[in-house]
Amino acid sequence: MKFYITTPLYYVNAEPHIGHTYTTVAADCLARFYRMKDYDVFFLTGTDEHGQKIYETAEKEGISPVELTDRVSSIFKEMWKKINISYDRFIRTTEKEHEEVVKKVFKKLLDKGELYKGEYKGFYCVHCESYVNVEEAKNPVCPDCNRPVKEISEPSYFFKLSLYQKQLEELIEKSDIVKPDFRKNEILNFIKKGLIDISVTRKNVVWGIESPTEEKYTIYVWFDALLNYLSGIGYLYDDQTFQKYWPPDVQLIGKDIMRFHYIVWPAIIFALNLPQPKKIFAHGWWISGKEKISKSKGNIISPEYYIKEYGVDPFRFFLLREVPFGLDGEFSEENFKKRYNSDLVNDFGNLLNRSLNLIEKKWNGFLPEDEIDESIINLSEEVYKKYSEKMENLSFSEGIEEIWKLMIYLNKYLDEKAPWREDNENAKKTMVSVFYGIRNLLILLRPFIPETCEKMAEMLGLERKEIDKFENLKVKYTGRIKIGKREIIFYRKK
Repeated sequence: MKFYITTPLYYVNAEPHIGHTYTTVAADCLARFYRMKDYDVFFLTGTDEHGQKIYETAEKEGISPVELTDRVSSIFKEMWKKINISYDRFIRTTEKEHEEVVKKVFKKLLDKGELYKGEYKGFYCVHCESYVNVEEAKNPVCPDCNRPVKEISEPSYFFKLSLYQKQLEELIEKSDIVKPDFRKNEILNFIKKGLIDISVTRKNVVWGIESPTEEKYTIYVWFDALLNYLSGIGYLYDDQTFQKYWPPDVQLIGKDIMRFHYIVWPAIIFALNLPQPKKIFAHGWWISGKEKISKSKGNIISPEYYIKEYGVDPFRFFLLREVPFGLDGEFSEENFKKRYNSDLVNDFGNLLNRSLNLIEKKWNGFLPEDEIDESIINLSEEVYKKYSEKMENLSFSEGIEEIWKLMIYLNKYLDEKAPWREDNENAKKTMVSVFYGIRNLLILLRPFIPETCEKMAEMLGLERKEIDKFENLKVKYTGRIKIGKREIIFYRKK
């Protein structure tokens, strides 16, 4: 079975911040989860590098657009490496392969009559790279970012978006393409007001892909960027890979780009006669106070500080643990610290350290042999079943809550059995059972905190491959295992 997952392409006018990281960590967690279920996963991410905003940013810095895009794209790559993002392809819209696909798709739609030449008159927001409807023509501002917009009038090629109104309504009503479910009415209401054809070229933008027409207009940056989901897996140049992975199983986006992804993108797919994506999930924003965290608000939260202060995995864990995926959430260091000390230091770190300490003291570091308590075996199976359902629905925080049922039970079990008060013979079953439970915690948590789980597996005396598949949850140990060198992974923060 295959699983194709994408993030949006990140615009290179800004370096990676909490918003970019949130989407990408969620995608990575899901990709790792499906790999552990033995799916053939393709995980696509990358950078969006064309458009007027990039040109103007480069001009302000006194460098070429190529220099700007090369620099910022490499910063994204470095950040994803730092936080263990296991993508299969990092695509850039300045790549030759992508540019060729965009031109071929444009030509294909033009030849089919899906594109036509006309005159665009209206307002354009450089910041949002989009055409907008303004409320006050005398003092026009973008309804999305509240910045001044430009009034333009120029010849353009248009995509027949209006043609697909009924098909889009039916798609959204009858399929799971729009997720979470509460987004459906918002999108349907917008569509039912009436869709208008959209301009897909710009006459006076110089930084972008040239249209395959005699005028050689620049192809609109959003039309260009959306096609990465096709070009990233070989559409029109690697048919074997494309047929293997299309359509996308999950596409993750922020809620600020819903209209492009729930309306324009499926309409393009209809026009190309391709199967629709199975699920496009719009997550919420991280907010500080009452404002969205963003560059324009001047309240950017950089991942660097939290990675340095707390570690990569605690940062990944907090992003997916704190708030139900799909809703907005408050990001503060106070919340981060509370979650870190409560879940990772108190619950997880203490369980591991006191268990290994007992094995070391009572049996010289060798796990004793005995039966595993049926209650822990049964709870592990029950937790995995519910956890798996939550993960498939992208309910990451609820998935972790299921894992914590086993975590809490193991801590309580250890307290009640008090093996430190028992002689070695009577303490054996308790410690073998707890060891088994901790191993299962590592398997379940691995998509979220992969590096930590690998370190802890070594401390348990296990190889990494013993926690890399969910089928390993059923494995019970019969031979003697020598625990590894212990270290404190989570240090309490004051």
